[in-house]
Amino acid sequence: MIERERLIKLFDIYSSLFTDKQALYFKDYYYEDLSLSEIADNYNVSKTIVGKTINKVEKKLEEYEKDLNVLKIIDGLVAIKEKTNDSKTKKDIEDLLK
Repeated sequence: MIERERLIKLFDIYSSLFTDKQALYFKDYYYEDLSLSEIADNYNVSKTIVGKTINKVEKKLEEYEKDLNVLKIIDGLVAIKEKTNDSKTKKDIEDLLK
């Protein structure tokens, strides 16, 4: 998985742990594919602040995952679901992932 996709998955998991501004900058940068300058202009802040904020979010996402392993667990469950032929196991895993 490329780094961008990994960060987006991590953010989907841990987004509630960030401030509104951190979440806005991250979403604009990764989901909307805006440049640091565009984000800075949109929120009337410096490009440096936007860059530092996004870097901080990226680092925190990796720290959270290192400590909690939620993405690793989800990926493991998805792999098990794809390999099993047991319909009950597949349904149980789908329910867990909702």
